[in-house]
Amino acid sequence: MSMHAFIGSVGVFLLLLAYFLNLIKVINPSSLWCGILNTIGGALAAYSSYLLNFLPFIILEGTWTIVSMISLIKNLKTNS
Repeated sequence: MSMHAFIGSVGVFLLLLAYFLNLIKVINPSSLWCGILNTIGGALAAYSSYLLNFLPFIILEGTWTIVSMISLIKNLKTNS
């Protein structure tokens, strides 16, 4: 497995883990852990897409990362 495929796989795994944990009600969509998993997962998937030079997924995952980061920062501000 190439490095960009490994990075992308880890990113997608983290995104799917957050989704699955939300579905089975282990984490809340606005929880700190959901924000962390989505931010890191989206960033890794975006970086992998960048390494592949695949613009549609760079935009998708980059947007996912930014939105997740904003949510994470808001969550950290309200919990501190």
